[in-house]
Amino acid sequence: MNIKNIEERLDFIEFRQQLLFYNSPSNRLFFQFEITRKQNGKIMELMDKCRDMIQQGKDVTSSNFEMRMEEICPQLKRNYHFSEHITQAFHEEGRWREVFEKLYGHKAKS
Repeated sequence: MNIKNIEERLDFIEFRQQLLFYNSPSNRLFFQFEITRKQNGKIMELMDKCRDMIQQGKDVTSSNFEMRMEEICPQLKRNYHFSEHITQAFHEEGRWREVFEKLYGHKAKS
């Protein structure tokens, strides 16, 4: 292992430790799906962008959102459930509520 790989691995472990410490619904999902700190930042940017598009009345679809999420997190491998679950977790936390409501709010929740 070279220094760069060790630094990346250490950052991943430290980020996972932070996720466990804060223990919110979204952090539990990030932990479960092995989301990195960098991917976390890009997901936050995607959520902001979707919120902005919704507020501007632009078309936002779950399929486009899921495709973007997979580009950010290739380890999801077409796991559209993650996209729905993470937006629902953010909704429960009072964050980006309009994104969940627009993309998945019409579905019956268990």
